[in-house]
Amino acid sequence: MRQIVLDTETTGLEASAGHRIIEVGGVELENRRPTGRTFHRYINPERAVDAGALEVHGIDNEFLKDQPLFSAIADEFVEFVKGAELVIHNADFDVTFINHELKRLPHLPADIRENCTVLDTLLLARRMHPGQRNNLDALSRRYHVDSSKRELHGALLDAQILAEVYLAMTGGQVSLSLDSEADANRGKGVTEIQQIDRDAVALKVIRANAEEQAAHQRFIAKIEQGSGHECVWTQLDALDAVASAARQTGRSESDSAEILSSAREAPSHGDLAPQPA
Repeated sequence: MRQIVLDTETTGLEASAGHRIIEVGGVELENRRPTGRTFHRYINPERAVDAGALEVHGIDNEFLKDQPLFSAIADEFVEFVKGAELVIHNADFDVTFINHELKRLPHLPADIRENCTVLDTLLLARRMHPGQRNNLDALSRRYHVDSSKRELHGALLDAQILAEVYLAMTGGQVSLSLDSEADANRGKGVTEIQQIDRDAVALKVIRANAEEQAAHQRFIAKIEQGSGHECVWTQLDALDAVASAARQTGRSESDSAEILSSAREAPSHGDLAPQPA
C-alpha cells in the first residue's frame, strides 16, 4: 500500500478568505516502509502572509517572492500523490487549501480526493485517546517521537514527524530511519521480509553436567517430599526412558504406545517408597 504523509503551510487560516498555500511537504511510505522519496516545495502565494501565520512557521514574504507559483508545481505534486492514501493531521484544513489551489487550474481535478484517499490522523488520535490533547506535539511526546528540531512548523519536517507518529500509533514502529534505511532502499520499492534459514544456523546446545543433574534430582526429591506427590519432571523422565527402550528393542509404534500407557498407570513414586515397619 502506497501512502503519502502530507503537510502544508499557508498564509492564514481560511482558504475562503483568500489565503494560499506557501509550502507543501510529503513523505512516501510503501507498505509502511519509507522509500526515501519526498516532495517539498515552497510556493509564492501572490499575497502577504498574515502576522499570526508568520509566528507559526516563520516563512516571510521576502523569502516567498522568489519561489514558484502553485501552478508551476501543481502537475508534479498531483503526479506524486496520485493513487496514494494521503495521511494528514487535521486533514480537512489541508485538503480544503489544496482543493482551493486546484480549482484555479482547469486541467487538474478540482478535488484531490478524485486521485487519492485521505486518512485523518487527528480523527484517529481522538478515537484512540479521547479527552486528551492530540496535536502533533502531544502525540510526539506520547509516542516518544523526537520532535526537538520542530522550533517552528515546517511542511516537510512536520510530515516526517507525523509519519513516525502514525506508524507508532498504528503498528508500533517508531523510527523511519529516513537517512540510512531510506537511502539503502531507494529505488527498490517494497522491502520484503527476509526469512532466516534456520538449518544454516548452528545453535549451541549446552547440556547439564553430572553435578548439575545431581543437583536437579536433589531439588526434585525435595519438592516431592514436601508435596507428597511425584513431580511431572519425574513422570516425563520415566516416559522418555520407556520410549527410548522401546526404540532400542525395535518394538512397533503400537507396542511403544502400550508401554507408555502402562507407565502412566504405574504406582506413583510415593506409593513405591519403603513403608515404616
